Amino acid sequence: MHIDIVSDVICPWCFIGKRRLTRALEQRAELAVSVTWRAFQLNPDMPRGGMARADYIAAKFGSTTHAARIYAAITEAGAGENISFAFDRIKRTPNTRDAHRLIRYATAQGNADPVVEAVFRAYFEDGRDIGDVVVLADIAAESGYEREAVADWLAGEAGLEEVLGEDRSARRLGISGVPCFILDGGYSISGAQEPEFFFPLFDLVQNAATQPVA
Repeated sequence: MHIDIVSDVICPWCFIGKRRLTRALEQRAELAVSVTWRAFQLNPDMPRGGMARADYIAAKFGSTTHAARIYAAITEAGAGENISFAFDRIKRTPNTRDAHRLIRYATAQGNADPVVEAVFRAYFEDGRDIGDVVVLADIAAESGYEREAVADWLAGEAGLEEVLGEDRSARRLGISGVPCFILDGGYSISGAQEPEFFFPLFDLVQNAATQPVA
């Protein structure tokens, strides 16, 4: 079974959804599963250098009080998945193109999951600026990659068209919010659902795979 995960690395529900999918797969250990992370930008018009977090919150939520209520609910949900959200540490809301490019680099090396996890944690738990290619190269090095090779990749525009293409493809499919999990290209589930919501789709995919071809 293959799962495409459409997500953005500044989406807290995508981080929560990642952890919940992991729990679902742990409970279905008999499944042979591969995963590809697909790029989506919640803020496609974000300036390349990002913007001050306070300005972003004001534009998105209108008030810090409203934002605080939303983030409190996210923090509570994250605690249940062993995520220590620290929104107060985030000083800039980044453009995520380069972070998605890093994930494409890791995908080409054979396993993007550790880098995806590291980018989520760097942003949401440590408040690091994941729009900065220097920070991204550091995160890659901390995940076991050769820093100079990653820095060279990020210094250019390698993978950019693919990232933008994935975003366009998702929107053509009608995806307007993330995370979205697409199983074997034919079944999908949206949102950071609890593990039990995945099980019926796992069963559908398995049953479809075992049906004889007419």
